[in-house]
Amino acid sequence: MSPSDLHSTPVLMVSGDALSRYGFGDGHPFGLDRHEAFLREMRRSRAYPSLRLMDPRIAERDELESFHHPDYVEFVIRKSAEGRGYLDAGDTPATKGIYESSSMVVGATVLAVEEIMGGRARRAFIPIAGLHHAARAHAAGFCVFNDCGIAIELLRKRHGLQRIAYVDIDAHHGDGVFYSFESDADALFADIHQDGRTLYPGTGAASETGKGSAAGTKLNLPLPPGAGDEDFHREWVKIEAYLRQTQPEFILLQCGADSLEGDPITHLAFSEAAHAHAAASVCRIADELGHGRVLAMGGGGYNRQNLARAWTRVVESLVAT
Repeated sequence: MSPSDLHSTPVLMVSGDALSRYGFGDGHPFGLDRHEAFLREMRRSRAYPSLRLMDPRIAERDELESFHHPDYVEFVIRKSAEGRGYLDAGDTPATKGIYESSSMVVGATVLAVEEIMGGRARRAFIPIAGLHHAARAHAAGFCVFNDCGIAIELLRKRHGLQRIAYVDIDAHHGDGVFYSFESDADALFADIHQDGRTLYPGTGAASETGKGSAAGTKLNLPLPPGAGDEDFHREWVKIEAYLRQTQPEFILLQCGADSLEGDPITHLAFSEAAHAHAAASVCRIADELGHGRVLAMGGGGYNRQNLARAWTRVVESLVAT
């Protein structure tokens, strides 16, 4: 795609009622109101009229199993029908219909990947996506299916890409992605997060850089509680250098808003300007690399005002850059 073509195609946003159904009630932090909280803010943005909007679709079983073990998918189907208990040790409730709603998140991510790879969108954003804690064989941390990992697998299997970068600015370490590709040198990984010694899931030390032939290929950048925008910018330049050095063919950005100051379950103090900067930066780098491919996913964020502002700024950066 030529530089002029990069900016003649629209930015895609996948959203809608079907996507808003992923979440949990009864006061759970990942409530069902997060999607609408974002949309109220996004619709007021000058960038909104320029977006191409699409409804999500449900993921196919083979798409789920491109990353997840078949036995785990069967487990989710069974628990979803029962509608009681948990899918993990107690963070992720097995609500009735959770299989369908979590498959819709995956379908939204896969749809965005296909639209970008087909040249019908130059960037994309999905508010309810980026479920980075789910592992290949179990749920974790409010995440049932790992749409990020599925995107990586399908970009390789369907589109023949090799070097795919996963960049994560959520307050929590993206452990489900990291450990699934820890020994894979072509799965590029860069993650700024609150130090795991002070926050779930307790992982993501700077010394964790990959294993085996992938040793030294991953970048974990833990920050202490209270770290703000100045700390973010100091670390972010390392991610820019990493992306320019490794030259990914596609960039996934998990832009969880729980790294903003005032989140009820985390302790970083970024502003929405950090999220705007990260999104603009990865877009510029993707353009420098000649493909422009950036898919941003909402991830975490449990202060509704924070997530609305941060994700809107991300979308504005995708449109403007």
